[in-house]
Amino acid sequence: MSAPLVIDARGLLPPEPMERVLEALPALEPGRVLELLLPREPFPLYALLHERGFAWSTTLLPDGTYVIAIRRA
Repeated sequence: MSAPLVIDARGLLPPEPMERVLEALPALEPGRVLELLLPREPFPLYALLHERGFAWSTTLLPDGTYVIAIRRA
């Protein structure tokens, strides 16, 4: 299994985090995970991921960072 592709978007303003994720999705190989780091939960992104055939899990870290692990469904 290859290392996750990480997008650290904690310092970016909307809509740049979503744009970066949507740009990265087509190149995401099956079995590879894209990890998105954000200071808030990206509810609008979830519907877009679902529409494009991706699954995700969300984890809230103790420091308040949300880690959204995205993979092909």
